[in-house]
Amino acid sequence: MKVVFNKLRDISLSITDGVHNTIIDDVNGDSFLLSAKNIKNGLVNFDNTDRRINNEVREKLNKRTKMSYGDVLLTTVGTLGETALADEKYNEYEFQRSVAIIKPNKDIINNKYLYYLLKSNSYNYYFKSIATGAAQPCIFIGNLGKTKIEYFDDINYQKRIADILSAYDDLISKNNCRIKVLEKIAQELYKEWFVRFRFPGHETTKFENGLPVGWERKKVSTYYNTCSGGTPSRTHEEYFDTGIYPWVKTGEIKDCIIIDTEEYITEEAVKKSSAKLLPAKLVAMAMYGVNIGQLGYFDSQMTCNQACCVFSDKRNFSSKHYLFQYLKSIREYLLLISFGAAQQNLSQDLIKKIKIVMPSEEVVRAFEERIDVIYDSIKMLMQKNKNLSKQRDLLLPRLMSGKLEV
Repeated sequence: MKVVFNKLRDISLSITDGVHNTIIDDVNGDSFLLSAKNIKNGLVNFDNTDRRINNEVREKLNKRTKMSYGDVLLTTVGTLGETALADEKYNEYEFQRSVAIIKPNKDIINNKYLYYLLKSNSYNYYFKSIATGAAQPCIFIGNLGKTKIEYFDDINYQKRIADILSAYDDLISKNNCRIKVLEKIAQELYKEWFVRFRFPGHETTKFENGLPVGWERKKVSTYYNTCSGGTPSRTHEEYFDTGIYPWVKTGEIKDCIIIDTEEYITEEAVKKSSAKLLPAKLVAMAMYGVNIGQLGYFDSQMTCNQACCVFSDKRNFSSKHYLFQYLKSIREYLLLISFGAAQQNLSQDLIKKIKIVMPSEEVVRAFEERIDVIYDSIKMLMQKNKNLSKQRDLLLPRLMSGKLEV
């Protein structure tokens, strides 16, 4: 199969980046203004916590970017080289300047094939090498356009490669949909029991001051110990090189189980730095950063940075699922009481003083038992996705190099 070389700009109809000038948010807007942080693991992720703009502004921005379904998206500021395809919701969002929008010439190169090509390690390393800026690395659009692309000239062959790799992503996407359904079921179970008070035995339960008799409303510190972690010094390479303990950063706390992390630290880092080794099955909350107020479960023994608040039960039974759902249900309040001019913060002292409704031990134990089954299924699906991602990433360089023919 013939391999050819061309500059990215010569196989693209256009290469632009997102808006550079200041855009005024519209809290009631129907569209979103996203950034590099919204592109992760091949997906465009956004929700109601992201910046909103109105459709008129989005349409004006789109006249410049010309973004449409299937365009290749690439992060160019901060975190470099994260890729995604503009999905079916493309007409609900536009990007800030930290994301490049590449519109492939489909007569020359298949868009999915280009997406996987740019996702490969060789291009990832290249993008990091051409970045400028010390505090925040950046790839200029002009330099991105000069990137030499090595590809098979047969567009049908490109498509066959893309189809093989996208089959893995399709399975991952279906599993993600199942995970969202299970998370919704867990949330509805919490509401049924603790908002609508339809827990087992509620028919004969007496109420006092708006709560079932035996339930309490006290400070978080009454029921939970809290702590945070630390960041091992980057000057000690031996703290990270052969790490065995997952090291959680707030960007990895996304309202679900944390089964893997971008970085691992060594036993020496735990012994000689501010990092703490924490037991499995605890709940963590992001105290500041872009994910402030979001929550995660530690799947195994983990460490975390100082921006994470970790909760452990003071009592002789676990109430992690109840705590998770309760804190999630009061997130708007948590953001309201956070402080800080440059960025919002939730201190441990503030978190300890938050009032929490604590049901009776019997009800909590019953709830934990039922919801455990749901999160076991979520964990299984997440593990499947992790394995699928590894298999896809092992195939990717072999297919792109021609070592494995299709």
